[in-house]
Amino acid sequence: MIGLFKRRKKELDLSSMGQWDLIALRYRKHKLAVISLVLICGLYFISMFAEFFAVNDPSQNNIDYIYCQPNIPKFNFDKGLHVCVIRQHTDPVTLRKYYTEEKNEIVPLGFFVRGYSYRILGIVPSDIHLFGVNSAKYRVMHKDSRILPDDVPKFIFLGGDKFGRDIYSRILIGSRISLSIGVIAIVISFLLGVSIGGISGYFGGMTDMIIQRSIEIINAFPKLPLWLALGAALPRTWSNLQVYFGITVILSLMGWTGLARVVRGKILSLREEDYAVAAKLLGASDARIIFRHLVPGFTSHIIVSLTMTIPAMILGETGLSFLGLGLKAPTISWGVMLQDCMSMQVVKNYPWLLLPVALIILTVMCFNFMGDGLRDAADPYHAGK
Repeated sequence: MIGLFKRRKKELDLSSMGQWDLIALRYRKHKLAVISLVLICGLYFISMFAEFFAVNDPSQNNIDYIYCQPNIPKFNFDKGLHVCVIRQHTDPVTLRKYYTEEKNEIVPLGFFVRGYSYRILGIVPSDIHLFGVNSAKYRVMHKDSRILPDDVPKFIFLGGDKFGRDIYSRILIGSRISLSIGVIAIVISFLLGVSIGGISGYFGGMTDMIIQRSIEIINAFPKLPLWLALGAALPRTWSNLQVYFGITVILSLMGWTGLARVVRGKILSLREEDYAVAAKLLGASDARIIFRHLVPGFTSHIIVSLTMTIPAMILGETGLSFLGLGLKAPTISWGVMLQDCMSMQVVKNYPWLLLPVALIILTVMCFNFMGDGLRDAADPYHAGK
């Protein structure tokens, strides 16, 4: 009897829940999707405060760390958290630079240390970093208070690139461009997809036929070659900010068709419902019926469709920048960083240059898993599963 009462109470609670409460309840059962959502939120949070999490100035060249190997932190009770000093050497025969760890020379590390200056969200000046070299402790160890910050050996966590810049810090700063371009492109795709798809499904007839044939023509073009053609058409005289918004528009113009198809199909099935007919009889305009009465009825499906589109936007920006048709230095993005990997010989000798690929794969997989979880949670036929 107690079990029956609890089961009936649970059913009563579920029956009193709204649509979004039920979606959230079903989504929480998808463990992989929940983990993916947490990781995505973490990535966007880090990208917002990337300078705080960075170790070194991502734009600073340093000839002492050109293609420097990753410097992994070590810990023991005598020296605490530290790294060994890395020295650059040149082979007298091949003239190739190589690095060795000086076991007897250490650089102390710490949390909430002072480093290069920056502005939090571009507003508040600061020089505090979550993790990095503890310059004050280094001065105490060497008993010399006159040591300047530039004289303290660098901590190159994930290695250096061809200009000696810190790859770890550049990955964090580059995430701001690579992740934001997907979100901005999705906003434009949302406006185009919902508007054009809503008009197509609501009015039908010749309007629907023209819009759907236009969508089929757009989808018939291979996306990557079309992206490359449009990217190459951008004026070479444009600034990096103009190129950024240009790429965003290009990705949006190619990404709205799928959402338009979803909106059209849903509106075709809902436009004859009683509440839509009643709104029309009461004198509501077509635009109000579409965007006020019909579209909110399948908002969850729109969110799922947009979530599944974001990875394509991120990969589009990465591909264009990697091929030199998108963003260019000194702008930092994951695609721009991968331009150093054009040569297989460079990748063979310095595999840490491919680290941005790991972040790209992680981000795309997280969005895909999150989209799968949202799709299952928004599907009423999965309610009992």
